Amino acid sequence: MAALEESFPRGGTRKIHKPEKAFQQSVEQDNLFDISTEEGSTKRKKSQKGPAKTKKLKIEKRESSKSAREKFEILSVESLCEGMRILGCVKEVNELELVISLPNGLQGFVQVTEICDAYTKKLNEQVTQEQPLKDLLHLPELFSPGMLVRCVVSSLGITDRGKKSVKLSLNPKNVNRVLSAEALKPGMLLTGTVSSLEDHGYLVDIGVDGTRAFLPLLKAQEYIRQKNKGAKLKVGQYLNCIIEKVKGNGGVVSLSVGHSEVSTAIATEEQSWTLNNLLPGLVVKAQVQKVTPFGLTLNFLTFFTGMVDFMHLDPKKAGTYFSNQAVRACILCVHPRTRVVRLSLRPIFLQPGRPLTRLSCQNLGAVLDDVPVQGFFKKAGATFRLKDGVLAYARLSHLSDSKNVFNPEAFKPGNTHKCRIIDYSQMDELALLSLRTSIIEAQYLRYHDIEPGAVVKGIVLTIKSYGMLVKVGEQMRGLVPPMHLADILMKNPEKKYHIGDEVKCRVLLCDPEAKKLMMTLKKTLVESKLPVITCYADAKPGLQTHGFIIRVKDYGCIVKFYNNVQGLVPKHELSTEYIPDPERVFYTGQVVKVAVLNCEPSKERMLLSFKLSSDPEPKKEPAGHSQKKGKAINIGQLVDVKVLEKTKDGLEVAVLPHNIRAFLPTSHLSDHVANGPLLHHWLQAGDILHRVLCLSQSEGHVLLCRKPALVSTVEGGQDPKNFSEIHPGMLLIGFVKSIKDYGVFIQFPSGLSGLAPKAIMSDKFVTSTSDHFVEGQTVAAKVTNVDEEKQRMLLSLRLSDCALGDLATTSLLLLSQCLEELQGVRSLMSNRDSVLIQTLAEMTAGMFLDLVVQEVLEDGSVVFSGGPVPDLVLRASRYHRAGQEVESGQKKKVVILNVDLLKLEVHVSLHQDLVNRKAKKLRKGSEHQAIVQHLEKSFAIASLVETGHLAAFSLTSHLNDTFRFDSEKLQVGQGVSLTLKTTEPGVTGLLLAVEGPAAKRTMRPTRKDSETVDEDEEVDPALTVGTVKKHTLSIGDMVTGTVKSIKPTHVVVTLEDGIIGCIHASHILDDVPEGISPTTKLKVGKTVTARVIGGRDMKTFKFLPISHPRFVRTIPELSVRPSELEDGHTALNTHSVSPVEKIKQYQAGQTVTCFLKKVLKHPDKKFRVGQALRATVVGPDSSKAFLCLSLIGPHKLEEGEVAMGRVVKVTPNEGLTVSFPFGKIGTVSIFHVSDSYSETPLEDFVPQKVVRCYILSTADSVLTLSLRSSRTNPETKSKVEDPEINSIQDIKEGQLLRGYVGSIQPHGVFFRLGPSVVGLARYSHVSQHSSSKKALYNKHLPEGKLLTARVLRLNHQKNLVELSFLPGDTGKPDLLSASLEGPLPKQEERKTEAEERDQKGEKKNQKRNKKKNQKGQEEVELPSKEKQQPQKPQAQKRGGRERRESGSEQERVSKKPKKAGPSEEDDSLMDVYYREGKEEAEETNVLPKEKQTKPAEVPRLQLSSGFAWNVGLDSLTPALPPLAESSDSEEDEKPHQAMKKKSKKERELEKQKAEKELSRIEEALMDPGRQPESADDFDRLVLSSPNSSILWLQYMAFHLQATEIEKARAVAERALKTISFREEQEKLNVWVALLNLENMYGSQESLTKVFERAVQYNEPLKVFLHLADIYAKSEKFQEAGELYNRMLKRFRQEKAVWIKYGAFLLRRSQAGASHRVLQRALECLPSKEHVDVIAKFAQLEFQLGDAERAKAIFENTLSTYPKRTDVWSVYIDMTIKHGSQKAVRDIFERVIHLSLAPKRMKFFFKRYLDYEKQHGTEKDVQAVKAKALEYVEAKSSVLED
Repeated sequence: MAALEESFPRGGTRKIHKPEKAFQQSVEQDNLFDISTEEGSTKRKKSQKGPAKTKKLKIEKRESSKSAREKFEILSVESLCEGMRILGCVKEVNELELVISLPNGLQGFVQVTEICDAYTKKLNEQVTQEQPLKDLLHLPELFSPGMLVRCVVSSLGITDRGKKSVKLSLNPKNVNRVLSAEALKPGMLLTGTVSSLEDHGYLVDIGVDGTRAFLPLLKAQEYIRQKNKGAKLKVGQYLNCIIEKVKGNGGVVSLSVGHSEVSTAIATEEQSWTLNNLLPGLVVKAQVQKVTPFGLTLNFLTFFTGMVDFMHLDPKKAGTYFSNQAVRACILCVHPRTRVVRLSLRPIFLQPGRPLTRLSCQNLGAVLDDVPVQGFFKKAGATFRLKDGVLAYARLSHLSDSKNVFNPEAFKPGNTHKCRIIDYSQMDELALLSLRTSIIEAQYLRYHDIEPGAVVKGIVLTIKSYGMLVKVGEQMRGLVPPMHLADILMKNPEKKYHIGDEVKCRVLLCDPEAKKLMMTLKKTLVESKLPVITCYADAKPGLQTHGFIIRVKDYGCIVKFYNNVQGLVPKHELSTEYIPDPERVFYTGQVVKVAVLNCEPSKERMLLSFKLSSDPEPKKEPAGHSQKKGKAINIGQLVDVKVLEKTKDGLEVAVLPHNIRAFLPTSHLSDHVANGPLLHHWLQAGDILHRVLCLSQSEGHVLLCRKPALVSTVEGGQDPKNFSEIHPGMLLIGFVKSIKDYGVFIQFPSGLSGLAPKAIMSDKFVTSTSDHFVEGQTVAAKVTNVDEEKQRMLLSLRLSDCALGDLATTSLLLLSQCLEELQGVRSLMSNRDSVLIQTLAEMTAGMFLDLVVQEVLEDGSVVFSGGPVPDLVLRASRYHRAGQEVESGQKKKVVILNVDLLKLEVHVSLHQDLVNRKAKKLRKGSEHQAIVQHLEKSFAIASLVETGHLAAFSLTSHLNDTFRFDSEKLQVGQGVSLTLKTTEPGVTGLLLAVEGPAAKRTMRPTRKDSETVDEDEEVDPALTVGTVKKHTLSIGDMVTGTVKSIKPTHVVVTLEDGIIGCIHASHILDDVPEGISPTTKLKVGKTVTARVIGGRDMKTFKFLPISHPRFVRTIPELSVRPSELEDGHTALNTHSVSPVEKIKQYQAGQTVTCFLKKVLKHPDKKFRVGQALRATVVGPDSSKAFLCLSLIGPHKLEEGEVAMGRVVKVTPNEGLTVSFPFGKIGTVSIFHVSDSYSETPLEDFVPQKVVRCYILSTADSVLTLSLRSSRTNPETKSKVEDPEINSIQDIKEGQLLRGYVGSIQPHGVFFRLGPSVVGLARYSHVSQHSSSKKALYNKHLPEGKLLTARVLRLNHQKNLVELSFLPGDTGKPDLLSASLEGPLPKQEERKTEAEERDQKGEKKNQKRNKKKNQKGQEEVELPSKEKQQPQKPQAQKRGGRERRESGSEQERVSKKPKKAGPSEEDDSLMDVYYREGKEEAEETNVLPKEKQTKPAEVPRLQLSSGFAWNVGLDSLTPALPPLAESSDSEEDEKPHQAMKKKSKKERELEKQKAEKELSRIEEALMDPGRQPESADDFDRLVLSSPNSSILWLQYMAFHLQATEIEKARAVAERALKTISFREEQEKLNVWVALLNLENMYGSQESLTKVFERAVQYNEPLKVFLHLADIYAKSEKFQEAGELYNRMLKRFRQEKAVWIKYGAFLLRRSQAGASHRVLQRALECLPSKEHVDVIAKFAQLEFQLGDAERAKAIFENTLSTYPKRTDVWSVYIDMTIKHGSQKAVRDIFERVIHLSLAPKRMKFFFKRYLDYEKQHGTEKDVQAVKAKALEYVEAKSSVLED
């Protein structure tokens, strides 16, 4: 029932459950008297109805007793109210709150901040300082259980669990708020808290406004001595004080805290207490007014009446009270609204300041039999008399299991009952009882009863991410953390556990003070019969128990038991076998059985073991066990072992004969790294291994090794047993124990180990240590250094240090060992049952098979079938196909190269040399050429060139020799030189050999290599057929043959006996004319006579010397050159020369004839393959066997020559760097790039471009070049627009020249006229608009800008050229005003006009001073050569300035003409030179020094709204003041005078005109509808609205239109940094735009990166949904589908995801998939979401899928949920959109006949009416109205009935 009530707390009106419901809440609250409230409230309600209905029926007597009962109802949470003052007793003291026991078993809480203001202030100080204050006491030091305190109810709330909670305050300000300063009288008993310590006493906070309360030290002495153990009082200490004196109308009061005075204090009429300010805790004299069975009413302080309930009568006098009896009483509480005063007559309350002594009853939780009833209170409960005569109380709700079975007759005084003590109320000094069966039978009642390790039953309350809450008792709940929900970690605990399930748990930890209970549901722990460890003292060595792993470290596991007891299992105790990486084997939360090794309770340390040596099971055979112990094996001993089982890392074995368990790791099975896994794979349980070495033994953990090298070392006694035996220079055999970045640790058989640092690990350079060695690898190490004290040694693993004897011998030894092991594996395989495995074991290299081609794979390899057993996999790689055309079904004879025993594959070859092996006697020790056919990890298989026999040779010649650079690695097809060590193939089918020096290796021809003949030749069938035939030709023989085929570079000829020969293009003619193809001279079928000039190897395409054994199998190389056919020609090459040697025959500059073999990357229009060309040798390319040739240009580059070069570097504003074929480098200045200069002279040049150069000079090592066509092609006589200026001599005064801006200097602009000629334009000659701001020049005259200048004067002695850019000189527009026509500066700082005006005056003064300063500087900074300028202009300049300044006090742009300020001209300048912050930043970079000298600059023009110039001042010229005055140098006099003639009035008019023009422009700019047109416009907009994502997105779009993707990205990143973090949606918009951008223009990788960042910064679900939409819109359906699947895993509880996915599938016409998604959604989502989701899917079906199916879904849903009006509404909408009128009307008819609430019905009638008005006739409308009327009438008639 209780559970039912919890599930539906608000439903129904059945009164039956009421007591239990109330009990439920009360229990949760610890408020055992809570129920009486509800009872009380029902009583009160009844009393209101009562008199009306029962007056006539009931007798007066019963009525009066009823009212008496109601009057004495006990307190409940409901009867409390905010502001109520109440006496309480401290029950518990926690760090941050007090638990207060209130009368009638209620309970409240006081937070730490509700003690007093001074204490709260101290707490805040402590928080800000982040360290504890010395004089601040904690709550447990200020309060102790049993203290009586006066409280005020500060709030009544409901906690998260639905319990009612009472918050109280002890703050005197709140408690004594009802008192005023005037009301204070001597003798009053108040409570207060110490607020500060003064010299002569304490200031006490009594909470009365306008009153300072002082406690003198003298008055406090007694209290301090008796109650405070002599310690001074501290801030926040709670005191009961008596007012001694009152001064100044209550302004100052003196207090006393003497025990005797406080305990006898009585409230009297003289103290003028009123019902408003009566305080709890006051003791009053009273008179009994009325005695009732439920309590007394008292009269006190003359006028007041109060009540005492039965709990607060004096137990000794109960039943003896009579009217008018004089008693002393203590006020318990005062209700602020009803003014009901409750009092207590209990003696303990009549002595204020005394704590309560009884805080608990000793037998709490005890079940008592036959307890007699003392009295029964019909509406409250019953009192019982316990054995010791003490009274106990049980509330009504606790008298029976439910109200139905409650029988008042059973509680007549004297009747006995079985009950349980469930709590103790300190304020009422009563034990609280319960007669409920569930409570009596409950396993535990309080947290104190629960012991760690106990098994408890509970009921699942809820499942959260942090674990599962389980209800253990009426008031107790425990937590099962996620790790403890099962033996293994559960992903979905809700599938196993359901709310309300009963579960059996075991207590891990119980802390009654903190009410913390942790439990486990791990089955092994719950059901374990082993003893539990709940404290360290329980852990006796040898004890076995269950625990669980809480941490796995590389040093071992930490295992936890009950009550937070934990211990360590060190690494060596983890298992009987060695575990290198515990983190792989064990996991957190794993339940383990452990044995205690030892325990130190004082240090709380415990050592454990997972090795249960004394397992309870083997106890049956103790004798055998002890015998085992006696037969321990020793380190270094050789033993035989039997395999027990295989693990991932090795073999579990038993050491024979005593079956001692041991571990043999995979890496220790062999010296060959590759053979370890192979042996591990084929060994099986029961196999016996002989001669295995014991490496280490620690506490029963035996580690073995089967490496032959280590075994033989130990047998030979070459293994030092301890450090004293080791000395530098010793060579030891060991194995790699671990690999670190700084080196590798090597362990030796005896257990000693040393470090091989990275530097001496290898003779080769070590990049990464793990490339060179692997863990467990056998190595030889040389001791280089020994530190005996620290027991450390350093080792070298270099091959040069660790030689193990002759390389060939070692190599052969390693090979034979390896093959022997493989043979061992074959014998293991032959014991298996499988025919396939047995067949593989019998197959050896060199066996022939006849197979059928099954298929040819894409990579060119061939798979065969038709082997000896059906499932055998046989394959030939592309190389081993040997270029043969093969088709499925073809039969082929193949030879086995190798059998892969791990993958069970057979590698075969179709090579004819191997298939047709020659029988030839081989000599031991003979050297042979061989070709590598197959590579394994440690050996290779090659075929002898002469016979085709297969031989194996080791790839390593030393244990440490495992690392190869890529260039050193052998490849299949490579030629090697082998020395045979055996002449007969053994059981392996292979000859054993040793490889000769690596220098004798030859490369296999690859297409990329310089030595391949050509792709045609490589697969030229003409050359591959018949190569098997031997020939007996020798160099110089004359032969005759027929031309078989002609290729561009060679001709194939068939000689007698079917031998194939070849004629190269260079051997056809003696003199080859350039451009022809010699091979075309011969025709197919023609007979030719030729001379043999060499033999070329078929495989390597190399010329072989005649002495070469394979010469007889070569393709004869022929020549038909007339000169070589003559008899006398003998100078023939009879020995082979390497190509590198050959190249050395050619000298640079030599002209050669060559034949074009391949055209690379160039159109083959000009050249064709095989064509003869003349070329110049540039030089050899030594890295490859190549010769560099040049088809162009002379060998020497001299002045005046024209040559072709290649651009290697483009330097902005400087020019080009060009390289020539012969290593020469030249430079081209920008002045020599073209005959006519351009703004971007280097635009057309990119590295690798070929250019035609004229060499100007070769004086330096770097040539000086020119690309001017007037130089490179003088015959074209092209027009030279910009002449060459190489020196000042090439310039004339007055000449107009073009050039490039060099740099901006303090005294002017440097202007480059030629490669070495620079001119200077002073600022006065740069522009008519003078400006002191260098940044302005930097902006408008950037380096490299093309300008026109006039030469003013030349100074040949000093090499000075003075220039002018003024419009008058050049005829071009003014530089500064022209540049102002472009987009003008935008504005960042906006200020109001008022501010602007305030600043203008200052700025102008600054500006004037600045100009003066600058002038001074200029004179100083000018170089001496410039000082000799005539003085006259200087004077003139000054005159100009003085003149301007004197006449400047005129007017300004502002409409207040009389205001002082600089001249209007100055103003116009300010307007022009307004500049924004960004440029100033640039300026600082360019001019740090100058910037520092200037005062802080304020932008010149400030407007309150965005403002940009988009008009040049040129358009307003007439209105401008005379420009001459603003220039800083002399000017032509004429314009100056002409302009001066204008009258003041004309100027005024022009000025006004200009202003109108400006205001028109301003208005245009301020127009809100104006669209931004440039990046500057956007910058201004985003500055004004930085959080507007729409502006940022437009800005991005603006860049994307110009395809500037990077800029758009940058804008997005800027936006994300700028937009405030609070604007989540705006930020999300930008993220979505960035995702869109990456999706359209970025890569998948960049999109993923942005997406991952977006998910971190936003709500993940939103980002996922947006990306899915982006994918869908851009038709990336596969990606969208994958993303939705990810979402369904991550957000399976979000219905939005399911709906979106359903819509996505429907849009893709995948209706079936969408239906499946709906099914999955319903399985995953909580049932309350189902209707919404189904309705949504039905809507989607209507819009995107099948309307009929949608209807079916709606109908189905509505049949189950007919009252879901929202679903009806959607159904109606959808049918109106997609259905017929009849269908719509049918639905409406059904809806209006449903029995819904009138409000709902009205809604549907209104919709029906609206529909008919829109779609129907007048008749239809009337019909609907009639139905509505009918409905209303039917409703009202029902109500009347």
